[in-house]
Amino acid sequence: MAENEDGSEKTENASSKKLEDARKKGNLPRSKDLSAALLLIVAAMTIYGTGALLAKDLEAIFSFNFVMEREDVFHYGRMIFHLYSSIVSVMDSMFVMMAILAAAGIIGSIALGGLNFAWEPVLPKLSKLNPITGLKRMFSVQSLVELLKSIAKVTLVGGVAAIVINHFLEEALGLTFQSMPLAISHGVSMVIWSFVFIALALVFIAAIDVPFQVWSHKQKLKMTKQEVKDEFKQQEGDPQVRGRIRQLQRQAAMNRMMSDVPQADVIITNPTHFSVALKYDQDSGKAPVMLAKGSDFIALKIREVGNHYDIPVIQSPTLTRAVFHHTEIGEEIPQGLFKAVAQLLAYVYQLRNARHGAPRPEVMPSLEVPDEFQWDGK
Repeated sequence: MAENEDGSEKTENASSKKLEDARKKGNLPRSKDLSAALLLIVAAMTIYGTGALLAKDLEAIFSFNFVMEREDVFHYGRMIFHLYSSIVSVMDSMFVMMAILAAAGIIGSIALGGLNFAWEPVLPKLSKLNPITGLKRMFSVQSLVELLKSIAKVTLVGGVAAIVINHFLEEALGLTFQSMPLAISHGVSMVIWSFVFIALALVFIAAIDVPFQVWSHKQKLKMTKQEVKDEFKQQEGDPQVRGRIRQLQRQAAMNRMMSDVPQADVIITNPTHFSVALKYDQDSGKAPVMLAKGSDFIALKIREVGNHYDIPVIQSPTLTRAVFHHTEIGEEIPQGLFKAVAQLLAYVYQLRNARHGAPRPEVMPSLEVPDEFQWDGK
């Protein structure tokens, strides 16, 4: 199991942040064997597709250089011209194939891990010059695995190459006795089949190497439980600090709410669990607004503030629960509760007028709360 430098076990999968950081640093799973296999396969297919044209061009180049005047051999300028013409002709003939192979090489290198640009891997680091660090890398488990992989690859590819050479050796030696067009055609065919067999060997190796590279990369990026906690704190903040911030925010919100209670026209209760403070501005023409609401301890505080400022506190369990559960602080009450709240406010205004000599209402009217607003609870 992977361990950190301090000996703690890396048991947790890499977080999305660590994966993104690794990508920015160019730390991605790569498989050289996959790239080499793809390159050889594409090379074989390209030579097969352009083999006839390539053979024809090579025949023309050979004919041009092998057939020349005697004077050309002893003339420096003419020999340079032959060399220059040959190089240009070869480059022209192989341009398409080389472009295809270059594209295949790029695709093969990004087939595992994807396209990524990072400068960090190529930047000079003094730590790379540290001999102790270098010795640790040389004798690490990763180095041993890479050594065993290299031995296996050399053995397999070398064995396949030996079989291919042995198979085509007699035919290759016979090319010197064939005409130039036939020799070039047979030579191209041997190259194609050699690429195919070696590519198949590399495909076999890549089929093992690709899953290994993915697994190895995942293991290297694993995190300890402490690293996960530290990263979470770094991104989200300390849970205790965030909890304290939320507590302060709730306290500030409650203080703002309680400061609005003295402006209420009435406080309705159920009578102990819920309290709701309502205000109605007759001049605005709008519906009554909820200034504050709370349950249990906060409900008690709302009632205490209401009593302190001589605001009517009316017990109406059904209407209180309806307003509490269907209205948020600062919002107007729902249209379905207009009638019940209007009846309540009319009763409150009668109580207020009674203080100035008007007749006192005998009982509070029955408040009509629609069934869809009634809440079955405490």
